[in-house]
Amino acid sequence: MANHKSSLKRIRSNAAKRLRNRYQAKTTRNAIKKLRGTTTKADATLLLSKVISMLDRLAKKNVIHKNKASNNKSKLTKFVNALS
Repeated sequence: MANHKSSLKRIRSNAAKRLRNRYQAKTTRNAIKKLRGTTTKADATLLLSKVISMLDRLAKKNVIHKNKASNNKSKLTKFVNALS
């Protein structure tokens, strides 16, 4: 167990950040699954902008790697463009 006041605070803040990061990452993954499940291009286009925003936010906060976010955005955009 940590002995210093600052390290105890760091443990608490790390736990809070971990929960927040997990929540945001899981929400983004669910949004991606929902986007992949859409069949109409109109719905998919609306959802795509929200998902791209979520991915950018995760990459900015280093929850996921920026290349992973870029890769996901690319694949999802291709998917939406292929819809008729």
